[in-house]
Amino acid sequence: MTMLVVILAVVAVLALLGLVHRWLWVRLVRDTTRAGGAARRAGTVLAFALPVLSLAAVVGGHAGAPFWLQRVVAWPGFLWLAVLLYLTLAMLPAEPVRHVWLRRLSRDTAGAAPEPVGAAGPGAPGSGAQPPSREGAVAGTAPRAAAPAAGTPAAPAGPEADPASGASEAAPAPGGPEADLAPAGPAAASASGVCEGASASGGPEAASAPGGPAAALAPAGPAAASASGVCEGASAPGGPEAARASGGPAAALAPAGPAADPAPGGPEAASGPEAPEGAPGGGLPRRVFVARVLGGAAVAAAGVTVGGGAYGVLRGPRVKRVRVPLARLPRAAHGFRIAVVSDVHLGPILGRAHTRRVVETVNRTQPDLIAVVGDLVDGSVHDLGPAAEPLRELRARHGSFFVTGNHEYFSGAQQWVDHVRELGLVPLENARRELPHFDLAGVNDVQGEKEGKGPDFQAALGDRDRSRTSVLLAHQPVVIHDAVRHGVDLQLSGHTHGGQLWPGNYVAELANPTVAGLERYGDTQLYVSRGAGAWGPPVRVGAPSDITVVELASYHT
Repeated sequence: MTMLVVILAVVAVLALLGLVHRWLWVRLVRDTTRAGGAARRAGTVLAFALPVLSLAAVVGGHAGAPFWLQRVVAWPGFLWLAVLLYLTLAMLPAEPVRHVWLRRLSRDTAGAAPEPVGAAGPGAPGSGAQPPSREGAVAGTAPRAAAPAAGTPAAPAGPEADPASGASEAAPAPGGPEADLAPAGPAAASASGVCEGASASGGPEAASAPGGPAAALAPAGPAAASASGVCEGASAPGGPEAARASGGPAAALAPAGPAADPAPGGPEAASGPEAPEGAPGGGLPRRVFVARVLGGAAVAAAGVTVGGGAYGVLRGPRVKRVRVPLARLPRAAHGFRIAVVSDVHLGPILGRAHTRRVVETVNRTQPDLIAVVGDLVDGSVHDLGPAAEPLRELRARHGSFFVTGNHEYFSGAQQWVDHVRELGLVPLENARRELPHFDLAGVNDVQGEKEGKGPDFQAALGDRDRSRTSVLLAHQPVVIHDAVRHGVDLQLSGHTHGGQLWPGNYVAELANPTVAGLERYGDTQLYVSRGAGAWGPPVRVGAPSDITVVELASYHT
């Protein structure tokens, strides 16, 4: 039954991770790249490769993978887990921002009024002319009348022209000679300060200009278009120019090209290639623009967070000093300093160089005693023996002591107990040492219960003199209640990493009485170190690594 629960939990976690990766791929790859492009392909490959590397990094050691292979997959696999966490945390609040932003862009685009095309056309500022009526603006129909453009003399009144079917009245410049006849092409445009249009349905009939000496009839083409405000003539490629100048002596119509641009807003208005709706500056579609801005911000935030957290781990732990008053501590022991080292986690990522940084930092504090309180390694002595070698150089007046953590049992606890003894550390396996002014005891980690070697407080503390101060080394803070029952004055622990990756501290609080720092439980005080290394991702956010120098203080001073 227990195995079934574990399997279901693993499947649920994997399914959740799959959904998160799918969502991030949609937001960061699909929404920001062009289909079929190199960026889309690269992002898709990473979306599959990185979680596979992460899974390999987590299970590689337990599965017995060669140590060189563990080192290959550890860096990208574990780092991606940290990036995934903060990328998800950054993209979650970006979702409502995305929806609000896109909705606002849609409203702005829908409410935007089209701007006038011609600056000098009817209705333009300073033109003195009214925009043409939109009456009859249907296919084959032009405005019934148009006012002359500013600065152009009005045409003299003449006899009414006989309107042709589907044609509008035309008013040529006054006093001009006969107008040449020219067959109209598929589309023709004329300019005379007022807009004139000829309908395709008019056939050969046309309207004659009033007051002119002679009116020229031109057979209408399939479509004729006039520009709004200022009408521009269109010439066929290679054909003669055609332009009717306002007030000029003659006007000639040239054959129009295969297609002339119709006037904006006209019955057959056509537009050029349009940018997608809402595209900023006519460039990217608004959805792509918003996705790139929010996705880029999230990636940058996650990158900076993980980069800073990795730097904090790789530079080595900082020294933290804590003063702990103890009621039964004799005056002679006042100021006794214990360097607490926990959770170094030597493994595929943190190796010999990290051990040396830890040792040098500890030795600079010149402690009276060194306490290594578990989770020293993540691997076998065969693989990590060289990485642990600098521990030989630890120096303290009363020696260096070691208790197991849960990760030692994942790696083979007994081999490490034997090996640290060779390196000069004293293992305390449910045992006690009587120092000159207090008792120092140590218990195995609770993980050892699976091997029949769990914590035994009776063996470590049962027959001691309770008038003496006692300091207990225990990897996990959860045994504090056993320490209280056995009259321990101070328990030194690790295990929690202080949460390591915010908001992991809130999760750690669910399983531990104290996540980091000093707290009191009855007459017993508990100090929990954040640790000198990192498990999994070599990254710490909101929980910097430390080596704590605990200074014991006597009430009798």
